[in-house]
Amino acid sequence: MFDYSVIDRIDTSGEAPLEEPMRQYYFMKKCKEWMEETKDRVGRELTLSMQTMGCQMNARDSEKFEAILTYIGYKTVDSTSADFVLYNTCTVRENANLKVYGRLGQLKNQKKRNPEMKIAMCGCMMQEPTVVEKIKKSYPYVDIIFGTHNVYKLAEILYTQIISERTIIDIWDEAKGIVEDLPSLRKHSFKAAVNIMYGCNNYCTYCIVPYVRGRERSRKPEEIIAEIKSLVADGVIEIMLLGQNVNSYGKTLDNPMSFAELLKLVTEIEGLKRIRFMTSHPKDLSDELIEVMASSDKICTQLHLPLQAGSTRILKKMNRVYTKESYLDLVDRIKSKLPNISLSTDIIVGFPGETDEDFEETMDVLRRVRYENVYSFIYSKRTGTPAATMDNQVPEDVIKERFDRMLELIRSISSEIADSRVGMECDILIEEPNDHDSTMVTGRMSGNAVVHCVGSKDLIGKIVRVKLLESKGFYYIGEIIND
Repeated sequence: MFDYSVIDRIDTSGEAPLEEPMRQYYFMKKCKEWMEETKDRVGRELTLSMQTMGCQMNARDSEKFEAILTYIGYKTVDSTSADFVLYNTCTVRENANLKVYGRLGQLKNQKKRNPEMKIAMCGCMMQEPTVVEKIKKSYPYVDIIFGTHNVYKLAEILYTQIISERTIIDIWDEAKGIVEDLPSLRKHSFKAAVNIMYGCNNYCTYCIVPYVRGRERSRKPEEIIAEIKSLVADGVIEIMLLGQNVNSYGKTLDNPMSFAELLKLVTEIEGLKRIRFMTSHPKDLSDELIEVMASSDKICTQLHLPLQAGSTRILKKMNRVYTKESYLDLVDRIKSKLPNISLSTDIIVGFPGETDEDFEETMDVLRRVRYENVYSFIYSKRTGTPAATMDNQVPEDVIKERFDRMLELIRSISSEIADSRVGMECDILIEEPNDHDSTMVTGRMSGNAVVHCVGSKDLIGKIVRVKLLESKGFYYIGEIIND
């Protein structure tokens, strides 16, 4: 748990420290002092609406944002009718951008009615110059815009806006280092995500992530282990290790080490019961990693292994640096060592130049691998990526027909896998009360499948033995087995 007394002890009468994270602690306290004066002036608490879009990396950043703003004095509410609305954005697909613009437009009148309101924009979308220009022109009432490389500077940026009373735009072209040791407000007391690296070096031709997240930067292993040990001491039993491509972890360190070596160190932490990680790029997944996964029952039997396309020709156009055959060989090696593995993947339908034959290659991989979960997407043209200007863009009606046909196959395979597990016993981590039935609780298997079962709230955060009674397609109904 973060020690907030470190911030409280800071003397804010002098200049801000230069070193991080002490500099940010200084500005957190300055903002807190401003908040106390503001509450006295307006006669009420100020509220916060945290709006997170996109991946687990964004979710992890938002945990830090919310903790910082909570320390300052904001109270989190569900409604966007708040005094501080922060959008942590994603730009992987165009629809995500359009959704943000729509929400910004809805805030205009609210901002006019509330003189205390501040609107902040951050995340991947803000790293696109055209987006920032559009916001400046069409949504001039936005107070703060910052990107992915300086997320740790939220308190400093907010204080700058407070004292200047003008729009602050702070976008960096590249990261200047990794700054951790910031407050974090976890959704669950018993599980947490830990960043092990940032950025991506792969430059898949359809993907904008390397342009908005920057080049790969790995955290030092001793810092990662220390953070996990601290979380375990605070009651965490499940950890998710995060990176755009965890399999290339360690290459940028002064003393390089592999992800498999890091993962082995994590398994040795006492009190930690479950370990997950994502995302894995197939080109970097080593036999060493497979061996480590097979050697520890702490590592969950779940692996997300993005395929994107089953055609070697299309994979080459995507710059994925593996073939259909090498991918299938990798899956065979994984399954031989981990026969109970639950595989999931990403598929893009309609990549430029995709023919019927190419699409059938993807369908063939789906039949042969038999994924438990498939995250399928219609190709979204992202300006600034090589694929956006490729010839032979696939017509929308053709993409939709292929997409629907693929979904039918995915559902059929997932249903068969789910039905085959009925009657089995497994361990699940109870995570929360059931949304629809107060007598039930909801948890996850090691393979990440959701299970609902009758149980009390005092089971939340505990691993229990469950018999799977019924498959409902995307989840199971189970029964807790009493010792």
